[in-house]
Amino acid sequence: MDTMHLDTASKVLAYLPSRGTSSDPLYMQLASALRVMVERGELRGGEALPSERSLMKATGYSRVTVRSAVEDLFRDGLIYKRPGAGSYVSPLVDQPLSVLIGFSADMQRRGARASSRLLEKSVGAPRPDEMVKLGLSSGETVVRLSRVRLADDTALAIERAVVPSGAVDPDTIAGSLYDALRASGNMPVRALQRLRAAIADRTEAELLGISTGSPVLHIERHAFLANGRAIEVTRSSYRGDRYDFIAELKLES
Repeated sequence: MDTMHLDTASKVLAYLPSRGTSSDPLYMQLASALRVMVERGELRGGEALPSERSLMKATGYSRVTVRSAVEDLFRDGLIYKRPGAGSYVSPLVDQPLSVLIGFSADMQRRGARASSRLLEKSVGAPRPDEMVKLGLSSGETVVRLSRVRLADDTALAIERAVVPSGAVDPDTIAGSLYDALRASGNMPVRALQRLRAAIADRTEAELLGISTGSPVLHIERHAFLANGRAIEVTRSSYRGDRYDFIAELKLES
């Protein structure tokens, strides 16, 4: 048995309740202990989870108990599986709030493979609030693009973008909306973002593969061209367990 895996597995004992002090099933106690290790950085993103055998040896739990704990972490997106190579801790994505970047480009620079599951791509009339935010008249139309965004086949976000139909041909939108806007000469250069903590409703939970009531970040992005014209309104729901937004703060002089 791999000594490193056994050493890591043995650390879980510090986070398990004493025998008989918890009414939770053993698999839930083990899953909770592993979560704490991830939160404290003792198991880092991309690091292999201790094998079932090493966890069994360290805790004395049965294979069924250990496997149930691992499956619980997998369902919550805390780990991912590599066929034939075991389970690994899912990396937490940090996105700086000061950088205007699309999902595809952000994943590419992290070495992850970005993909999408299309929910809607259509042209139609804007809603009243979209007319105001995009500066459109009643006779103009918008392109609607709704997708589940994935990194290495794991759902991270739901994006619902709206842009003026004159800004981009819907047929040119393949992976990245920003690539299509750039090709048409309508790439935004600045944006305002509003973030709000929320809990996933049933639809969000199903699309993101998480439990109803799990934490999510609701984000609205309002992007502009260099001439000040509004070009994009995107409303997104990001998984709270996989996405952090980082802001650098400076003392005002």
